[in-house]
Amino acid sequence: MTSVTSGPPLEVLRAFGLSGVPQVLPGGKGGTWRVGDVVLKPSEGAEESRWRAETLAVVQVSPEFRVPRPVPAADGSWLIDGWEAWRAVAGRPDTTRIDEVIRAGSAFHAAVAHLPRPAFLDAREDPWSYGDRVAWEEAPISGSSAGLELLEPLAQARRPVHLPDQIVHGDLPGNVLFADGVAPAIIDWSPYWRPVSWALAVAVADALCWYGAGPQVLDRWSHLPEWGQMLVRALIYRIATRDAAFGPNAQAREPNSAYRPVVALAIAAAHRGVR
Repeated sequence: MTSVTSGPPLEVLRAFGLSGVPQVLPGGKGGTWRVGDVVLKPSEGAEESRWRAETLAVVQVSPEFRVPRPVPAADGSWLIDGWEAWRAVAGRPDTTRIDEVIRAGSAFHAAVAHLPRPAFLDAREDPWSYGDRVAWEEAPISGSSAGLELLEPLAQARRPVHLPDQIVHGDLPGNVLFADGVAPAIIDWSPYWRPVSWALAVAVADALCWYGAGPQVLDRWSHLPEWGQMLVRALIYRIATRDAAFGPNAQAREPNSAYRPVVALAIAAAHRGVR
């Protein structure tokens, strides 16, 4: 992967037809840069980057959501020396607007529901992919004692579910931009092949753990399929990812106290859903 400690090289700017001084943007692991109305970021996998660009170049937007469109290089390619380019979209994230995030995410998922499963998902190896596999019993639970304290009761609450999978966005709250007069914009697509209600449960779990949402948000979206089980899997995903990403520093970065009350709510919701 291209280093995130320096901006895009001059030859990358030229290849995308850009001039000017790149300005680093907040977020994006410190590696996202803007030049005029174009955003440049290092690829985290060539196959995934090309798939995302080809998909978002043609996806049909609606009054419910926008997406950034990819910028091709002069030779028509989507990737130059490990860098990808996107049209900047207006707006800022607002993680307090979780219901609007979920509505925009739902519309986006409806627009991409026809897509086949991309092959790069099988080869992807990173903490987030690991956490996803643990959540869906495709990898064993392991981790620190603090992580296991949260993961074990969640694992005990899991029950089989039978929902269709499709391509989804697994990291919505901070990646939905709001601007006056236009639909929310979905950015930085983190693709997974899971039920839509799982992706929305991840957004709700994030809002509860990190963004100050009240427990009423659980009830507002409890009509979604297998809601309790999706919440359980959403939390397993986030907690297993935390341990894999931060190792011995996991507690300092995301303490158990942020998760513990939400774990209890999810387990209660899962128990209510048992027929």
